[in-house]
Amino acid sequence: MRYTRKMGIDYGDKRIGIALTDALCIISSPYEVFINNSMQQSIEHINKLIVENNVDEVAVGLPLNMDGSEGERAKLHREFGKALEDFSGVKVYFIDERLTSAEAEEILIQSGVRREKRKELIDKISAQIILQTFLNQTKRG
Repeated sequence: MRYTRKMGIDYGDKRIGIALTDALCIISSPYEVFINNSMQQSIEHINKLIVENNVDEVAVGLPLNMDGSEGERAKLHREFGKALEDFSGVKVYFIDERLTSAEAEEILIQSGVRREKRKELIDKISAQIILQTFLNQTKRG
């Protein structure tokens, strides 16, 4: 039996945080931070991870304004998600990512991670939070 996994993405102009679930899609874990040199290169890299890890759904963080409206950043994230969905054929969902970076930083601070190290970890921890939010919202019960 082949298990499918879910992927979470914290999309950024410079770095893209990526998280994956375990085979049973119960727990999200930070996976990597990919340097975003171009949207096409990033999509090709993420598609390779989708294929290698048998991913069937992707949750992309959507940076909403505090009042819930969408601004320019949200538009960029939607463009990226649509391009990824078209390229990979995998369904992309958008998850409200307001405050995920602050939550990720707080987790790292509480874990005793030094300031210099936090910068390189924050994107994949944010992706993990986005993915866990998606899992929590889609739990069937």
